Amino acid sequence: MLSTSTSKTLLKAEALGLDYPIRLYPHHGLRDTFVQLAKAPFDYLTRGQEVLPVIRQVSLELKTGDRLGLLGVNGAGKTTLCRILCGMLKPGKGKLTTHGHVEAIFDTSNGIMPELTGRENAELLVALLGSAGFTPAIVEEALAFSELGVFLDAPFKTYSKGMQARLALSLISATTSDVLILDEVFDGADLFFREKIALRMRQKIERSGAVIFVSHGPEQVLDLCNRVIVMDKGTITFDGAPAAGIDFYRKNSGTLVSH
Repeated sequence: MLSTSTSKTLLKAEALGLDYPIRLYPHHGLRDTFVQLAKAPFDYLTRGQEVLPVIRQVSLELKTGDRLGLLGVNGAGKTTLCRILCGMLKPGKGKLTTHGHVEAIFDTSNGIMPELTGRENAELLVALLGSAGFTPAIVEEALAFSELGVFLDAPFKTYSKGMQARLALSLISATTSDVLILDEVFDGADLFFREKIALRMRQKIERSGAVIFVSHGPEQVLDLCNRVIVMDKGTITFDGAPAAGIDFYRKNSGTLVSH
């Protein structure tokens, strides 16, 4: 377990809510569809519209030193919540207050241009992450850490999935943040590099103010986090100690369902 929290609040979410409008298309025969469309075209075209609650009344607070593991089955609302917390999505309800820089990493392929070289894409990724903390020396150190060598000057589209992950993870782990959100970032890395980057990422987590770590791997959560939240259908069903949270998740994973 990493450091425990202090009194300084870095992020506070109060009763967050977010709904997605969706359209349902019930199956009808061609004859019925034609008749309904001819009789009432507006009613037919607007029918089936519903609102899907994705995040419901979520409240949480992150303080300096918090290492929060976020567990839940696919569709539970984990990534949507994280996108709200980092400002990528605006909640329909509730209030979000942050202090300091929030860095969120969801997909190591975000911001990548396949036609450009690895080195050129590194420059784009640095700009996407927020270049204030990236000096030229830090960028060069990250590129060396990736061990891609001459392939840094080859087009990104020629990279294997493992090479792509090496480039992105090396840059992502090079600086620290006030609030760091990591959503399944180790996917795609080869076994050797995953062990190497895990140590480097752990050091980044230790130096950051507060961390939200989204993972389907309870062992990683137990190792890195001092608090666990379990989500189901857009709401928090558990918030407490890591061991108890993982036990709750394992016991209830069969009943936790996606939307």
